[in-house]
Amino acid sequence: MTESQSRNLGAAVVTGASSGIGKVYADRLAARGYDLVLVARRAERLHQIAIDLQERYSIRAEVLVADLTQPAGLSSAIEKISSDPSISFLVNNAGFSAAKPLSETSTALLTSMIALNITALTALSKAALTRFQEQGFGAIVNIGSGVGFGPMSTIPVYGPTKAYVLQFTQILQQTVEGTGVRVQLVTPGAIVTEGWEVAGLSMDSMDPAVFMTAEDCVDAAFAGFDKGELITAPSLEDDTLLRKYEDSASEVLQAMFDGRTATRYRVTK
Repeated sequence: MTESQSRNLGAAVVTGASSGIGKVYADRLAARGYDLVLVARRAERLHQIAIDLQERYSIRAEVLVADLTQPAGLSSAIEKISSDPSISFLVNNAGFSAAKPLSETSTALLTSMIALNITALTALSKAALTRFQEQGFGAIVNIGSGVGFGPMSTIPVYGPTKAYVLQFTQILQQTVEGTGVRVQLVTPGAIVTEGWEVAGLSMDSMDPAVFMTAEDCVDAAFAGFDKGELITAPSLEDDTLLRKYEDSASEVLQAMFDGRTATRYRVTK
């Protein structure tokens, strides 16, 4: 990939780029010819990744060390997206989980999880959406999760944050329709990453067959992106289940708007 080709594509911002899905996204985007803005907290690891990608793909890789759970870190990322005209792609990947009962989870941990999984993703999406709509092109990829489709008692906060990402991304998709801007939701299942250790879970206690590599996940996500998919579920064999889920949710939503009390709640006087 030549420097001029890279400039034509522009730059991609990848959050949570120091490991797992984010690191693979950075690699695949660089392979496609995008320059990169790598965002995460671990400076040394980010710099190593940036150097490696620059050498292998002849692209430019900028490092933005930022803790997106903190106002200063989030502001720096927003400023970068808002002010750099070369940015044309955003991957909102940063996030973490905690597998603890709600009663045993500290308020500080809850606040950080919501700040990263919801607030940062929303704010960065807004910054990118504003820029991309002005220029008439661009792409936002939000990394959700399979657990966003239904409640799991073992992850009482993480799952709901991903349910937010699901609905928020669907609303973004409605917003950008016909504008030249693309928004994709990726909903991985169980992926082999450092996130399990952060969440306090051991992969050894689970069936190895449920795990997908980060590489396979991202490659599937790009295959879906290239097909124009709005939602890409890398491990979901029967994609009609997604349509059934969306149709059912839409049907329930529409049925809610009725000024009459449901028959089962009417009291006979």
